[in-house]
Amino acid sequence: MSGGWETVIGLEIHAQLATRAKIFSGAATAFGAPPNAQACLVDLGYPGVLPVLNGEAVRMAVRFGLAIGARIAPRSVFARKNYFYPDLPKGYQISQYELPIVSGGAVTIVLEDGSRKRIGVTRAHLEEDAGKSLHEGLGEWTGIDLNRAGTPLLEIVSEPELRSAREAIAYMKKIHTLVRYLGICDGNMQEGSFRCDANVSVRPVGASEFGTRCEIKNLNSFRFVDKAIQYEVGRQIELIEGGGRVVQETRLYDSDRGVTRPMRTKEEANDYRYFPDPDLLPLVLEPAFVESVRATLPELPDDKAARFVADHGLSEYDAGVLTASRELADYYEAVVAALGGEPKLAANWVMGDLAGLLNRDGLEISGAPVTAAGLAGLLGRIVDGTISGKIAKEVLEAMWSEGQGADAVIEARGLRQITDSTALEAVIAAVLAANPGQLAGYRAGKDKLFGFFVGQVMKATGGKANPAQVNELLKRLLAGP
Repeated sequence: MSGGWETVIGLEIHAQLATRAKIFSGAATAFGAPPNAQACLVDLGYPGVLPVLNGEAVRMAVRFGLAIGARIAPRSVFARKNYFYPDLPKGYQISQYELPIVSGGAVTIVLEDGSRKRIGVTRAHLEEDAGKSLHEGLGEWTGIDLNRAGTPLLEIVSEPELRSAREAIAYMKKIHTLVRYLGICDGNMQEGSFRCDANVSVRPVGASEFGTRCEIKNLNSFRFVDKAIQYEVGRQIELIEGGGRVVQETRLYDSDRGVTRPMRTKEEANDYRYFPDPDLLPLVLEPAFVESVRATLPELPDDKAARFVADHGLSEYDAGVLTASRELADYYEAVVAALGGEPKLAANWVMGDLAGLLNRDGLEISGAPVTAAGLAGLLGRIVDGTISGKIAKEVLEAMWSEGQGADAVIEARGLRQITDSTALEAVIAAVLAANPGQLAGYRAGKDKLFGFFVGQVMKATGGKANPAQVNELLKRLLAGP
């Protein structure tokens, strides 16, 4: 809400399905091919060609619908959505309109204050993607690359229940996590595999009717979604409060200037002249097929997070971070299994030092130089007292850069923790002798000097003294004879 105004947002997320072939042709869907190298006669809209539905795309759509508790339509229909644009060779897009394959369902998002909010999903339908218009480096010309034409998309339409840019991002991230868990979309936003259109309007607080909405097209990063919605909300409020009115239109987000700008007047459904595609029969799904897909569903993010809280004693926040991607959750569980326990210690290292190295080097967890077994080996040396947690950070850095195991690094660098009480007592005695003033102050009641002596002992041993032993011995020796 902003100064007496309530924001109303609905997202239309386009998830590119991870099939090897397009939705109605056998052409490949691999990213990065030379322009128009992956566009066959069906994609180019040549006369006489007929579309053939990709069964794997159907299976993926059903997989998503089941994961959000939606209704899977026993009978759905493909329609022609008619519009003329250079990247649409046929002059229409094959989509679903009145009878989508998935309807209803919901996901739950966590808000900034820790509360939860259920966001309804209106529908999710199958459709083909259009091609791409290219402008850079072509002067006054526009290039058309039809490699993407016919790529299978699942368009996921939310209810208009989002009330801020932050809620919109939380919802989009939840769907992003879900489609990756299900293995139906790689979620690569830079390549356009996961993008959204945001429908934004404002209304006075307490009003029941929606305001006039504008649609912001093709947002392909969470940051752009945040910036675009915030700008658009401010623009609409300023316009209305200035005596103007919002015009329903499609807008684009200009990331260089941080503004939205008009693209075209917003079309209504009747502008597209939808009608059932005569080349495609209705899609009929038998209950047995739906149940066979249900049997393949993995443990979903919310369920996995709840299990991490119950079985591993993690906080809800930590469990949420660790289950944000299936790969990260699997890595964490592999560390715990190899370590034979210590789930909180494993969580701290995976979310802390390991995540820091991944971010520093721009790596995904799948590309981490240190395997889950390798990290478990390092943590095992903390647990058995071979090294301290501080030294372990140095060891992890070496494992990361040199590709060696923890034991090899510890031995090669002489990092094994000093646990010999006699040797530690000698070090402590030397530290006390070198700092008579601080010793007298401590014995006179300045307890805070204890930390000073711990630091001096650790410095003298190069950080290799066992901290617990140092504390115990210091307390006894500082007390005096």
